[in-house]
Amino acid sequence: MNILHLDSNHPLLKNQLSDLGFTNHDDFTSSKSEIEAKIHQYQGIIIRSRFTIDKQFLDAATNLKFIGRVGAGLENIDCEYAESKGIYLISAPEGNRNAVGEHTLGMLLSLFNKLNKADREVREGKWLREDNRGLELDGKTVGIIGYGNMGNAFAKKLRGFDVDVLCYDIKDGVGNENAKQVSLEDFQNSVDVVSLHTPQTPLTLNMINSDFINKFKKPFWFLNTARGKSVVTADLVSALKSGQILGAGLDVLEYEKSSFENLFRKNTTSSAVEMPEAFQYLIQSEQVLLTPHVAGWTIESKEKLAQTIVAKIKEKFA
Repeated sequence: MNILHLDSNHPLLKNQLSDLGFTNHDDFTSSKSEIEAKIHQYQGIIIRSRFTIDKQFLDAATNLKFIGRVGAGLENIDCEYAESKGIYLISAPEGNRNAVGEHTLGMLLSLFNKLNKADREVREGKWLREDNRGLELDGKTVGIIGYGNMGNAFAKKLRGFDVDVLCYDIKDGVGNENAKQVSLEDFQNSVDVVSLHTPQTPLTLNMINSDFINKFKKPFWFLNTARGKSVVTADLVSALKSGQILGAGLDVLEYEKSSFENLFRKNTTSSAVEMPEAFQYLIQSEQVLLTPHVAGWTIESKEKLAQTIVAKIKEKFA
């Protein structure tokens, strides 16, 4: 079975697939149309997020048996059409869930304790102790939206704190010893912190908007290590300005390109970057902590993601 690798990954991925008898080819630079012209030669694809795998691409992939996505989400693949053609879809949320859980907790503690603000001020020679008085996590109610691999991992990290953890999910019966599943109404009536851990689907696009935010009984802290397009940034900014959202830790932004490798497009008539007004507020706000889509991007998760893909391919095809 020939496998085409469209992005670079941990070397164990190709090494172990070779040991299992697969033939591996790389192409990290050709255009999508160039890949389409030769994709019929391959039975497997390994990709991160280089480009969208749509109907046209899948129609050209006449011998394709599986697509392996070295990551958690499959939103860049036309999953329904791929499955209708008998193509097996593989993702690896197990590989970076721990990293996401740790990153989310780190963002929350940093926001509560004003670590970035305090660090910057000390470097400037400012010693403002009262201005940097923090909050304790103990005694708070943390709410998790989306209780799959990532939501579970974050809840597990919270076990060392004296907190109540609630989860809301469209699936029934997902609560466990780390989080109590509740209705959306109960969730919005209770939480002090909201952490988003949903995949990108038609149901979650623009889900966090003014209408959703304003239904919360009390002001809350917001964390997003899931997908940027689930949040209407302008509505988030309005809530930060009004105090309905007390602070935000954002690892993802709605402005990201689908490859997740770039944020903004340059203006076609100049070298200037087009920066939305809402984003300009985020980068200036001391209530906001930003990271570049790296919550699941650790040294360890790179290996775990690759190992998870190998294991699933082996189970199905070796």
